[in-house]
Amino acid sequence: MPARLPDASAEFPRLTLDQMERLAADLSLFASPGMALLLEGDLGAGKSTFARAFIRALAEGSTFDIPSPTFTLVQGYDETRVPVAHADLYRTASQQECEELGLDDLLAQHVVLIEWPDRLDAAAWPDRAHIVISGSGAARSVSLSAWGRCAAALKRHGAIETFLTQNGWASAKRRFLEGDASFRRYETVERDGVRAILMDMQVRPDGPPVQDGLPYSAIAHLAEDIRAVIAINTELVARGFSAPRILACDVEKGLAVIEDLGRNVYGRMMLAGENMDQPLRAAVGVLAEIAGQEWPARVPVTESLFHHVPPYDLRAQLIEVDLLPSWFWPFLRNEQIPAALHHEFTALWRGILPNAQPARPVWTLRDYHSPNLLWLPERQGIKRVGLIDTQDCVLGHPAYDLASLLQDARVDIDFAVADAMFEHYCRLRGPGFDRESFATAYAVLGAQRATKILGIFARLAKRDGKPGYLRHMPRVARYLARDLGHPVLKPLHAWFETHLPQVLDGSLRG
Repeated sequence: MPARLPDASAEFPRLTLDQMERLAADLSLFASPGMALLLEGDLGAGKSTFARAFIRALAEGSTFDIPSPTFTLVQGYDETRVPVAHADLYRTASQQECEELGLDDLLAQHVVLIEWPDRLDAAAWPDRAHIVISGSGAARSVSLSAWGRCAAALKRHGAIETFLTQNGWASAKRRFLEGDASFRRYETVERDGVRAILMDMQVRPDGPPVQDGLPYSAIAHLAEDIRAVIAINTELVARGFSAPRILACDVEKGLAVIEDLGRNVYGRMMLAGENMDQPLRAAVGVLAEIAGQEWPARVPVTESLFHHVPPYDLRAQLIEVDLLPSWFWPFLRNEQIPAALHHEFTALWRGILPNAQPARPVWTLRDYHSPNLLWLPERQGIKRVGLIDTQDCVLGHPAYDLASLLQDARVDIDFAVADAMFEHYCRLRGPGFDRESFATAYAVLGAQRATKILGIFARLAKRDGKPGYLRHMPRVARYLARDLGHPVLKPLHAWFETHLPQVLDGSLRG
């Protein structure tokens, strides 16, 4: 059977060694376990140079040695952002000897870089790139042929380089910033001492239909592409809030260069034990300011393109709480929830959620919590709180974002602190504020959010292979148990007490 043609290819002629190392570093920005980079070239062509630059970029800030694996055959690196296995097959004598190195097993959890790959048959690996280096002295030529995810990475690298060049960032040094639990990824780009964020947000791939032929993302009103970021951030900035300014964008490609608001993230500050009284009060003040304004449902992206801010309707709220019976229950019980209990759970929420429907909807960011808030003390007023991850904004009840802030899934918020900040919010809302109905909505939406998050964390662990989120489950369960103490939620409390007592009695473990 003839070999399958590559899904993508690229030529990089006459590169200096510095330029070749930069290419390797740029390609490392897309690294993920299961990718194989097969490095071909004569002795002295620069295969090890390329490999070292790739590994070094994955270990930003570290200074460990990266020796040639000529004698060890395989050298592993677990301290890098993505685990790496670097192999040199020059001294191997047969295909069988290569197989004994366990490269197939390493590929499950590592990026694998292989020098002299002609010693093995790697055609069965779906996510691979053949990198042929030729030349010597001051210039090298690099030819890439890629398949699967490596091909997608190569294409995306080309699109980003073109975008940056067209928008005046051609010389920028790129560094990986982060990916998240979604399909977005971020880099820092820096040129002439100016640093910004590259946001890479391609169109969201549709998941399987879950209801009425629609995927979960459509029903829950999750942003489909970068248009939401551009529209929401631009409107927030225009109203005096500190969302990242859009410096350049390409809507069709899903790329934007946005303002870098720094690294003073609330979550890191909390984990470092910093005094959070002033930052939390400022964040509460931002929510009070949002609640006092009128917010549009139609927001411009460009002169001819608009983003629709959807309502946080009952259907969206119900599909979110359904994550608990659909994912958390099987995770905890190792079996599917009985249909009758599932229906009972949904019916209870149908009766409860109308208690949290807003008379006047406002923009609700839905991710207003410690990973997405930045402290900017050099600014004034509401501008002291940086707002990121705004793309899933909906028109909803202002109590939802306050619950997101004060019932943070990733860091502990002491109940006494949360109660003090709740009262601070109520005072800021001024005369005529209906505290009682707001407190009811706060408990209902806090419980709805915690229920959703328990399902999301179970799904991330079971479906997506990300068990790290499980450690937060006990914290989320504590918030949920407290919210379920509200009289409006009494029937739901009874359901949990009967069927999932671990959520209420503190015995849930991550």
